[in-house]
Amino acid sequence: MEQPELELPYYSPTSLRVGGVFKQSPEDFEVEEIPAYLPSGEGDHRYLWIEKTNVAAEQLVRHIAQSLGIRRDDVGVAGLKDRQAVTRQWISVPFAEEQDLEQLNTPNIRVLSESRHRNKLKTGHLKGNKFTLWLRDVSPDAGSHLPQLVDFINANGVPNYFGDQRFGRDGETLELGMNLLKGTASPKSIPFSRRKFLLRLALSAVQSQLFNELLAERIRTQSVSDIAEGDVMEVAASGGLFLVDDVEEARQRVASGEILTTGPLFGAKMKFPSGVTRERELAVLEAHGLSLEDFNRFPKLTRGARRSLLIRPHEVSGEYVAAENSARLSFDLPSGSYATIVLREFTKSPEQGNASC
Repeated sequence: MEQPELELPYYSPTSLRVGGVFKQSPEDFEVEEIPAYLPSGEGDHRYLWIEKTNVAAEQLVRHIAQSLGIRRDDVGVAGLKDRQAVTRQWISVPFAEEQDLEQLNTPNIRVLSESRHRNKLKTGHLKGNKFTLWLRDVSPDAGSHLPQLVDFINANGVPNYFGDQRFGRDGETLELGMNLLKGTASPKSIPFSRRKFLLRLALSAVQSQLFNELLAERIRTQSVSDIAEGDVMEVAASGGLFLVDDVEEARQRVASGEILTTGPLFGAKMKFPSGVTRERELAVLEAHGLSLEDFNRFPKLTRGARRSLLIRPHEVSGEYVAAENSARLSFDLPSGSYATIVLREFTKSPEQGNASC
């Protein structure tokens, strides 16, 4: 049974709308990785700063491996970048004196610089990404609405929703995950060659859907920024979690950006809230016929975590270009947050695609 599509409410005023069309060309979407660290210049791994245009992430990795005669697993990346875009990121490969880097260059792939480092680049070795986006054919009110939306987002942030691609085509990945947790589908029904990958994907889709549902409900009821005793908060600087026992102090720390209110990525090891927040989160599970115990079926794949409900993009700016009837947006996001979740607050258009990077 296909899962019903979840309507995700906007956080910014619906009266403010830039509109427009996104991704008319790859050049309308630029992504530059913000590395967790820079290569030291010494070590057994060569770091390549690469720009690709309209090239899928896996296609880039295969091209590098084949061109240098190394295994695909020897190519290190911190994060996967969108295909229909111009992206710049670090890639690592084992260092070898005889490597001919010129052969990596194609009309759509360029090595911009190189260095060396002591370790292979691994998934998650990045702070985030810097995005520059163009919206074409924007609304007549774009010139006046754009600066107001920039000010709102800089002051209040955006919902930290997961993007649609998390759930698979027509929601089939999400449906598989629900059935696995309820025990109505068996992992053995998945072809062995893809079992580990699809299990992780399907169960993650359920966690993402439940998070989105809870966040959407809190925005609809205007309670997303409310803080209650028993809420699970995240310390922005360290990622540490704690339960609220002093609501007024927590409000002050949220206002200063020191801590963040979180929602659930359900799992066996997830830190659970107390009080009214606990009841709210359990209600989301019960609405799907799920319980916390269901996640114990896959303890290694559904450990659980907390995710901030709102996120404040850094350095949000916008420029209305009247001569081109276009708007240019730029902002920084941490890894795991979705650029088009920010974008949809400007366009107020549910048809926009999703990009996480």
